[in-house]
Amino acid sequence: MPETPALTTVRDLKSPEFANGRAFAATLVVKKLAVKTASNGNPFLSADLGDRTGSFGCTVFGDNPGFDALKAAGEGSVVRVEGKVDHYQGRLSPKLARIAVVPEAELGAPGMIENLVEVAPEDGAALWAEFNTFIEAIGHAELRATVRGVFDEIGESFRWAPAAVAMHHAYRHGLLEHTTHMARAARALLPLYPEVDADLTMAGILLHDTGKTIEYEGTLATKRSRRGILQGHVVLGYQLARKAAIKARLDADRLERLEHIILSHQGEPEWGAAVYAATPEAVLVSMIDNLDAKLGMVQRALRQAAAGEEFSERLPGLNTSLLTKPLSAR
Repeated sequence: MPETPALTTVRDLKSPEFANGRAFAATLVVKKLAVKTASNGNPFLSADLGDRTGSFGCTVFGDNPGFDALKAAGEGSVVRVEGKVDHYQGRLSPKLARIAVVPEAELGAPGMIENLVEVAPEDGAALWAEFNTFIEAIGHAELRATVRGVFDEIGESFRWAPAAVAMHHAYRHGLLEHTTHMARAARALLPLYPEVDADLTMAGILLHDTGKTIEYEGTLATKRSRRGILQGHVVLGYQLARKAAIKARLDADRLERLEHIILSHQGEPEWGAAVYAATPEAVLVSMIDNLDAKLGMVQRALRQAAAGEEFSERLPGLNTSLLTKPLSAR
């Protein structure tokens, strides 16, 4: 029997060293799984598999010995796979020969979860401590109480939640990292725009994505919840803010403006915004959100770039591949 190759990571698979046809073995999380039907009527699985270093898509046809096991395991399961490296339209898309579900009892093995779950590069505890300093720096008492009230309700889930399923900051502590980065950017930019209310802007930033703590669910793989599908994080965040603001007795004008920031922060209706940004604070928050989302994609692509790789795979959020080769020193 041929020798089983040593376990490898997704980053390794994407490196130039792993040419088409090279055998590999890996332990991966099933991030997405969909049953589809080919033009000949035969079923196949479209799967996204990944670990802490990245992910890839692949197709598993009905005659694959692991088809039934993977289909039954579903999203969020952990599988051991063996196969050969292959690419489709410039993206890694391996041909899998063996698929076996890892029993839940084995997931507690030392290092298992740590190798599978991507986390923010910054320490989660340090981010949370810094995040709370932004809350306390809000000068308007009722506005500060509103923000504090929301995080008294969702704080623990907010600390661990991803900021997206796949697009940006889509990993553990990602939502906390994204929001803290936005707060840092706002602190630097606000002195340039005295027409923009600093307290209202910061409150809007800290609360803008809180609905994602309800929109997303899952431990090893993130998917949208029932309420997330039916209402979406923009509406869910609006509800959280309104509830806390009424309890804090926030005045009607500030409440309306705070709600507007949350409802408009996605920028465009096609991106999920309920309305276009129509106040100075909402415009700034929307722009900072877009900035950090895109640069978050850049940072992640740079972290996950394999040695010797010049460009990343195409990043949907940027509509292009990213040059990941470091700038030459001179």
